[in-house]
Amino acid sequence: MKKEAIAALVEPVVAQCGLEVDRIEIAAAGKRSVLRIYVDGDGPDGRGPSLDEIAGATRALSSALDDSTVTGHAPYTLEVSSRGVSRPLTAPKHFRRNTGRLVTLTLADGAVTGRITEADASGVILDVDGAARRFEFDTITKAVVQAELRKDAIADDADEQE
Repeated sequence: MKKEAIAALVEPVVAQCGLEVDRIEIAAAGKRSVLRIYVDGDGPDGRGPSLDEIAGATRALSSALDDSTVTGHAPYTLEVSSRGVSRPLTAPKHFRRNTGRLVTLTLADGAVTGRITEADASGVILDVDGAARRFEFDTITKAVVQAELRKDAIADDADEQE
C-alpha cells in the first residue's frame, strides 16, 4: 500500500463528511496491514469530531477503499479515529478546538501550564493561576493537553445515578 495513493483517495471522502485527515499510518500485522486514518474537525460544538461523525466517515472510507485498487487488493484492517488528546497541538485550529482544556506550553525559557481561554490565528490566551497571559504561536516549541481526572465530575455522575 502506498500512503500517497491512499491519501489522494481518502482526503476528499473525509472532506465530504465535514472532517479533515490529520494523519495516515500503515502498519504490518502479520499477513495483513492495519490502515489507521486519524481525522479532525470542528464537530458540533467546535471542539472536535463527534463519534457519529467519525462513524459516518468510517462507513464512507470503507466503501471508497473497497471500490478502489489503492490497497492493491491486499488484506487490511481499517481503523478510523480522532487525532486524540495526547497529540501535540501544532496549529491554531488545534488550540481553538481545545478551548477550556488545561495545556502545558514549552517555551524557549521554560514551560507554563494554564487553561486555554481563547485562540486566534497568531496566538493563544491561557488562564495561568487566574491571570490571562497571551503566547504567540512562534514562541511555543511544544504544546500538549493535560489529562484531568476530576473527582467532582465523578461525584456529580454518582449523584445523578441515585
